Amino acid sequence: MRSVLVEGPRHMSLVERPMPDPAPGEVRVRVRYAGICGSDLHIFHGQHPYVQFPRIIGHEFAGHIDAVGAGVDTSLEGQRVAVTPVVTCGTCHSCQTGRSNVCLNLQVVGVHREGGFADYCCVPAECAVPLPDAVDDQAAATVEPFSIAANMLGRTGVLGEDTALVYGAGPIGMTVIQALSGVHRLQHLVVADRIESRLDWARDSGATLTVNSAERPLSEALQEAGLSPDLIIDAACHPAILEEALDLAAPAARIGLMGFSPQASSVPQNKLNRKELTLYASRLNNRKFPEVIDWMAQGLIQPERFISHSFKAEQVHDAFALLGESPVECCKVLLDFN
Repeated sequence: MRSVLVEGPRHMSLVERPMPDPAPGEVRVRVRYAGICGSDLHIFHGQHPYVQFPRIIGHEFAGHIDAVGAGVDTSLEGQRVAVTPVVTCGTCHSCQTGRSNVCLNLQVVGVHREGGFADYCCVPAECAVPLPDAVDDQAAATVEPFSIAANMLGRTGVLGEDTALVYGAGPIGMTVIQALSGVHRLQHLVVADRIESRLDWARDSGATLTVNSAERPLSEALQEAGLSPDLIIDAACHPAILEEALDLAAPAARIGLMGFSPQASSVPQNKLNRKELTLYASRLNNRKFPEVIDWMAQGLIQPERFISHSFKAEQVHDAFALLGESPVECCKVLLDFN
């Protein structure tokens, strides 16, 4: 089978590998589309802290079940599915208390185990989430990135009267913007970015105020509009953002952090306590696939607006080059394994 194998930093090839057989409790998915994530670029560049080479990468993918392992209902064969990459032990404290996405023994498909940039991929049966006919094959490959937004907003909560501020209108910020606008229908949705084309997209996707923070201070724009954010989502992930967010936040605001920057932020404790602010972290998704699939089936989000490019699997190097060299020109790039 065709497989995108990263053998080491900057050494990626489309190779032929034997077709895997599903182990007991697993299903084999015939992959149709797979999305390229920024973390896939990090793996390719040797900057991912958890991956061990060689590795078939890819954790955003969908297709259909074509075989099942022992103990799995054979009626699942032929079922179209989106695959959550979160593989958990089910027995540790996190799993037992409903926080399985931070499982003590967590494995991520495409990082700790072979991923979905291949014709076939085997995963635990519970990771293969059924798809309705209303969700097409390309949209199905974007369930995972939208689940990142769903997890973050599930952590912070969203109130109908919230004024929300989203830092960053890149791919992850775009999923948050769509969710806040299409699912939660907020009346005040502010988006800040330094790239005007991304702000254009944010306006088209429901942002009620956009601010190019390279051209004017965000604080000035908010003051002029008479807005004070109750919900702030940092999808840009620069250390200075948290420091600014504490100053811009309304009393009792919630702040969601989506990045993995190793750089420290300077956060005076009195700024948190004075307004009784709450910080929320978020990792991967905690069983959010059914929720996101329902959003798509109801037309509350538009994954087709999120997908900017599609490449044949044989063009994987071109796809990675586009993302690495011209990230502003693209949003979600898919690989087609048809």
